Formats: sequence, C-alpha cells, structure tokens
Amino acid sequence: MLQSLVAGFSTEAQEVCQKVTLDLLDLEREGIDNEALAKVYTRLARHLHTLKGSAASLGLQDLSAIAHKLEDALAPLRKDIIPMPRPMVDMLLHGLDLFLLRAQAHAEGRGDALPDPTAALAQLVADAPPPEDADEAMLAMAMAAGAPVHAAPATPAPVQAAPSQPAAALSAADDDSAVDASWRVASHQVTALMREVERLREFRMRLEDRLRDISKAVDLLTARELLAPTARARAMLSAVTAGVRSDGHEATDIVDSLEEGLKSITTRPVRTILEPLQRMVRDLSRQLGKQARLSVVGAEVSLDRRLLEKLKGAMVHLLRNAVDHGIEMPDERERVGKHHEGALTLRVEQQGNILVLELSDDGRGIDVLMVRASAERKGLITAEEGGRMHEAQIRDLIFRPGFSTRVDVTDTSGRGVGLDAVRSAVEAMQGRIEVVSTKGSGTRFMITLPMELGSSPVLTVRTIDSQVGLPMLAVESTQLASPENLRIGRMKTQLDYNGQLVPVMDLGARMGLRASAPPSEGQPLIIVQSGGKRMALAVDAVVGDRDLVIRPLPAEVRDVPAYQGAAILSRGELLLILRPGWVVTDSTPTTVAMPQSRRALVVDDSLTARALHRAMLEAGGFTVHLAASGARAMERLQTETYDVIICDLEMEEMNGTELIAKLRSQPDTKEVPVILVSANDSGAARSRGLAAGADGYLSKRECAAGRLLTEVLDVMSRRGARA
Repeated sequence: MLQSLVAGFSTEAQEVCQKVTLDLLDLEREGIDNEALAKVYTRLARHLHTLKGSAASLGLQDLSAIAHKLEDALAPLRKDIIPMPRPMVDMLLHGLDLFLLRAQAHAEGRGDALPDPTAALAQLVADAPPPEDADEAMLAMAMAAGAPVHAAPATPAPVQAAPSQPAAALSAADDDSAVDASWRVASHQVTALMREVERLREFRMRLEDRLRDISKAVDLLTARELLAPTARARAMLSAVTAGVRSDGHEATDIVDSLEEGLKSITTRPVRTILEPLQRMVRDLSRQLGKQARLSVVGAEVSLDRRLLEKLKGAMVHLLRNAVDHGIEMPDERERVGKHHEGALTLRVEQQGNILVLELSDDGRGIDVLMVRASAERKGLITAEEGGRMHEAQIRDLIFRPGFSTRVDVTDTSGRGVGLDAVRSAVEAMQGRIEVVSTKGSGTRFMITLPMELGSSPVLTVRTIDSQVGLPMLAVESTQLASPENLRIGRMKTQLDYNGQLVPVMDLGARMGLRASAPPSEGQPLIIVQSGGKRMALAVDAVVGDRDLVIRPLPAEVRDVPAYQGAAILSRGELLLILRPGWVVTDSTPTTVAMPQSRRALVVDDSLTARALHRAMLEAGGFTVHLAASGARAMERLQTETYDVIICDLEMEEMNGTELIAKLRSQPDTKEVPVILVSANDSGAARSRGLAAGADGYLSKRECAAGRLLTEVLDVMSRRGARA
C-alpha cells in the first residue's frame, strides 16, 4: 500500500515541480513589479512547503530535507522582495531536478539504495555559475548549510499516523480497493469504441434524413384534393414523425455523452508537453550564451495522449533549432535594433479535426543563399538544380536528410539529424510541415495534423455545383451581401464587418471554377478567421451545419493546400473540408522563379486531382484555371489563352486523346503544349498518348511524387524551341 502512495506522490511532485519551474522562469523576466514579485515568491514558498510536507508524511526524509533546503534558500529573497539573480534560479532548478530524480527512484522501489543527498547538494552549489556579488554568494551557501541530511529509514513511520498526510493519500489508504480503482485499456480498444460512436452518429444523421423524407410525404398528402382520403395516413405519419424526432434527440444525447466520455479518458491538455519545454529553452539559451524566452498560446487544447507523446520529440527538435540557428547573440540583436532577449512563440489551434502548431521566432531568418550553397556542398542538389529552384523550394531543403549549415559539429547541431526527423515524424502522423522565413526578421514553422478522435461541427456551403465544408471553429458569422455593407473598388471588394473592412473573396473563383466577380445583393457571405486573419467568403448557398468526422486525405494528395480532409455524409457522399488557413490567404500566387503571366488549364473530372495539380502549378508560379470536362475546357479556350494544358486521359464524354484532336485541329490551340495524366502507367498507354499528339505523359503516381511542374517546364521549353 505504501509503495502505491509513493508512486502517486511522485506523479504529484512532477506537477508541483513544473509549477515551481514556471514561477522561477517568470522571476527571470525583466521589469517585474514588486506586487507581482511578492505573489510569485508566495506561490513558490507554498509549493515547496507542499513538497516538504508530503514527502515527510510518507517517511521520505531525504526528499523532505531537499525541499527544506530550497525553502531556506528562498527565504531571504522572499523577505526583502528582491529580484532573483540568475545563478540562484540555476541552483533552484537543479535542486528540483535532484528532487524529482530521487522521487522517481523511490517510486520504483530503489529508495533504499540512494546515496545521502548532502554531497549532491554541495556539488550542486559548486557547479552553479559564479555569483555576481557577496549577497549571492551568501544565498548560494544557504543551500549547502544546515543540519546533516539522513537517508530514508528502512522502516518508515506508519502512514496512518502522519498528521500532515494529504487528503488524497488518506482516502486511498482507507480504501483497500484503491489499487484497483483504474483500468488499463489498450488504444485499439478505445479506437474500436470510437468507431461505434461514429456508426451511431451516422445512424443519427440517417434518422434526420428519414425525418425530412417523411415531412415531404406529409406535405404531398396535404394537397387540397387529397385531404379527406389521406387523413388517417397523415395522422399515422405525424405520429411516426414525432417518434423519429424523439429517437433522434435521444441518439444525439447518447453520441455526445459517449464522445465526451471517451475524450476525457484519451486526451490531455497540450500544456503537459509544452510547459516543460520553456525550461529547456531557458537552459539551452544559457548554454549557448544567448537569451530567449518561449511563450505558449493555446496550451489548454486537449489532444490524444498518443499524439502528445509523438509530438514531444518534434517540438524539442524545432525549439533547439530555433535557439541554435535562429536566435542571435544578445549584442548582435541590439546592433540591429532588436531586444537582447529573443522571442519564441508556440501557438496551438484546433480547426475542426485538424491541429495547427505554429512555432515562430524573431531571429535572423533563413539565408536561402547559404542553404543552397550548403546543399550543393553536401551533394544534396547540383548547381544546375539549385539555379532552377525558387525561394520556397530552397527553404524546403532544410528538411532533407543530412542537411546542416554547420561546418563543425557541436553539442546542439552539425550532425545532419534534426529537421528531417521532424518531417518524418509529422508525416508518420499523416500531417504536413511548412516553413516561411524572412531574412533578418525570423522564421515560422507550421505543422498541421489530423486528430482522429471525435467529431467536429462543419458548415456545408455550395458554389456552382460543388459542395465543400468549413470547420465551424473557423466561422465567425454569416451575412448577406448588400450595397450598404460592401465597398466595391476597382481592384478589390471589402465588407464592412463590425467597423472593420474585411476582404471579400468569391469561393468559386478561389477554387478556380469561375472568374472572380463582386457578390450580388443577397448572396451569402461567410466570415472565416484563421491565424489572426479574416476573409469574407462569397458562396452560392449555405446548405447547413452538421457534426462530422473529418478524415485525412490519402497520402498522395495530402499536400494539397486547399483541403484539410474529407467527411462521409449520411448517404455515402464525400465532402471535402476546406483548410481555413488557405481560405484567408491571398489567392495571388507569389514566386521569384517564374513570371506571373504563365497560365495553365487543368482538365480532369476528379475534384481531388484538379486540386492537386493546381497546388503544384501555383507553387511554380502559374495562374491556374480548372475544367471538369473536355467540353468545359473547350468553352474556356474560346475566351482564354493558356501556356500549357494538363489533361486527364480517362474522362467521360470526351477523353484526353479526343480533346487533343480538337485542340490540334484549331489554329488558335494547335501549338499549345498538352500533357496527359493517367492512372495507367504502362509503356503501351504512354506510347498511345504521345502518338495522339501529347507533348508529355505522366502517371498519377508520378504527379503525386512531384514530377508535374518539372514536366510542364520541360514540355514548354521543347515546344518553344520547335516554334
């Protein structure tokens, strides 16, 4: 029984020590006023006293003595309410580390073999950074002074007799079944249970659809000429309607209750892995002679425990990289007008079933010339390949295995292991990572990950004949367009929203389905926010909102920036879910490698394939239009001109070879380069496509592997040389 209490105390001690650590990091901040200082010191004293009392109540005298020494060291500072010197913070933090290591040993039953902590405390003071004045020296000595510390007795005092024992420990001691109060559940069992919840949710949605069908039937039977003959049928249907509606409400309650219960079992706040990283940033900064502070926004978001464990390593890599490579030395920062302390911000945001992690720093940024030179030096790319790359592609080289800008190897970098491991970890979780950087101003890493457990409210909207979903967490409100709330200019349209002018974007144009035009009067506008940005999205209709399970897209289309996943509706239809971050960004593609005048037409009857091709071409600087069939492509070509056409081989009505024949028969389009794309990767199919007049042929697997942009540039170059 005692050993189970000691194990519980070890867990409690970790939580208390984490609170003490955060308070100590706060004390290092510059400009903290006396009132705030006094509050922090009071909290620190209370936490240390809790550790001391709880350890003593369990007979762990060595831990009690360590906590007592930490209290003694804190007392002079608390009395005079003076800022805590950094060497003192170092010693207290190392003292906490010593406390936790010994607490863990006791929890594992190794307490009797622990050495006397007196020598460890003395070594702690000796290893600490030298104090800056006599007062600090006195404080340092306070930790090593005092009565001798004895190891824990072999037979501790009876737990029940301890007057200061925590209430939780007493209740556990009084209940002989405390050890059996929890169950060990395998993750696959919880996942299977969640699938049953999803089945129940689908059943509830089918009930809603049935209810709508019954209502339509009642409306038909209520026609004037059928009123009398159908009275009995209408009465029966009305009773069935009431019953189905009641069943639907009950199913909703069951689904919500089950889902909340499962989430409480399987999730934890993300702060449990992020808050300890603040200590890591502080220690690494001191080691490198730098100053940096990590701020966390959104730490209360709850995540799957398995996901948290997988994320921890990636976060450590990114933060170490930011401190080592991004944050400058204090004197260098001051020379360029920055604060001597670097700022790192980790933002956590949930968008439907997608988790967004954004780590930014205000350091030196990524030098693309240095990255390119380093990649060429290490043989990751050739000089010719580097010359064809634009900035985004060069920045992406930092994720290549073996890449490092360091020439020498240090304790923190230079071994070529780091960001490639981060990308591998993120992709293993079916996520994606992006990097944006401005030289001299900082770097921002963005990770998006699917969250498997639970449903999310989704708003379904329609543009032309396409329905897509928007996570309700990103939807602020909906409005109708009117002359009073719109500001229509020559180049852009804005919405007067709560006293602010918000850009208006037509969703159909954003998806490449039609030319952009100002919204008409009465057209629905969806105000979407993400990452501090807003956009008023003009749609043709708002279909409604529902709770849906958003699944990640297949691996070959996961990098499509427009969509964060897909959901299955009650009748089996696939609903693509838009990524809020993509919605709120400027739709004008930016690049430094390609002129903006290049235009491409993508012809494919698959919405996912069109989105994939568009994403790749826009990354290369193309303006891209889309057509869902060969006939729609011919309509576009009557009013638009393009530098290249990418066409699916297998389409209904008019396949790829038939479209090429039409193009080659018309003077205006006979010289336009055409690339065929097909799921058929055989040599015979490739030969037939090229014989039909295609300038290039790619399998869909080659497109998913990133070959499309290279093939487009090669085909355009060859066609231009022939012309």
